[in-house]
Amino acid sequence: MIPALRILALGALGVAASPLLAPARATAQINPLDEVKIGVLSHDIGFLTHHVETGADINLEVLFTPPDLLSLIGSPRPHIGADINTAGNTSDGYLGLTWGWTLLPSVFGGGALYANGSLGGAVHDGFTGGKASVPPPGRKLLGSAVLFRESAELGYQLTPMVSVSALLDHISNANLAPRNAGITSAGARLGFRF
Repeated sequence: MIPALRILALGALGVAASPLLAPARATAQINPLDEVKIGVLSHDIGFLTHHVETGADINLEVLFTPPDLLSLIGSPRPHIGADINTAGNTSDGYLGLTWGWTLLPSVFGGGALYANGSLGGAVHDGFTGGKASVPPPGRKLLGSAVLFRESAELGYQLTPMVSVSALLDHISNANLAPRNAGITSAGARLGFRF
């Protein structure tokens, strides 16, 4: 993994751990940290792209309480995260905004069904190459070091503090570079609210 991705992953873990290490705050103050998610994704599943790379991704994501300014666009939660590939293929670090909707509110004491969608950008340690480059066997030619990232998530709030969800995640350069293989990954995550 490139040093920048290591720093991003460690930073995300540090932010996630900070409420546990910080002194207790007054209840009137808003905690900037809203939720931490961790999961496992099947890497490069072939949906929206051709399947080439293998392995599983460990997904770590930190979501923050939306600042008042973002109420103009529906109050999305800012996020930072990383997909770390366990087979030595493309790993990425990302940031962006996540919008959320309750699909089915809590009924009879059960949890709520929700959906999240996100938009943002990602940096990766994969193969970018030039216009005439050929990627190594088993690797994708992603075309540029900075990519767009979108995700869709369907989840269930098990308790007020814990959720489980299915995630579909896609990175690509939207054909802004000569090559645009893109990577789509899918899997499951657990979320922990603060």
